[in-house]
This record gives sequence, structure tokens and C-alpha cells, in this order.
Amino acid sequence: MRGALRWARAVRWYLRELTGEAEYDRHCERHRHHHPHAPVPSRREYQALRARHREEHPQSRCC
Repeated sequence: MRGALRWARAVRWYLRELTGEAEYDRHCERHRHHHPHAPVPSRREYQALRARHREEHPQSRCC
């Protein structure tokens, strides 16, 4: 039983990292720490900010 629970947690962690859900959670934690009085952006607002940042700061790729 413990092995199955450990496996399920590992799969959940992997999927959260893969989909970016964990990244949003980390962003919220940092935001609360550095800006305690400012409201935390919603997931939609965060995605828009992230997309705008990627467009304004393109990274060169080798392939």
C-alpha cells in the first residue's frame, strides 16, 4: 500500500511540474513573501504575464 501511495505522489509531482501548475504555486509563494500587501495574480493573469515576458525576452535556441 505504501508503495502505491508513494508512486501516486511521484506521478502527481511529475504531472504538476510538467503542466506548470507547480510553477504557478511557487510564483504565488514568492509573491506573498516579497509583496505581502499586494494581491496575488490569478492563474489567468499569471499566464498572461508569463506569455508577455516570453515574447519580450526571446531566448536563442540552437535547434
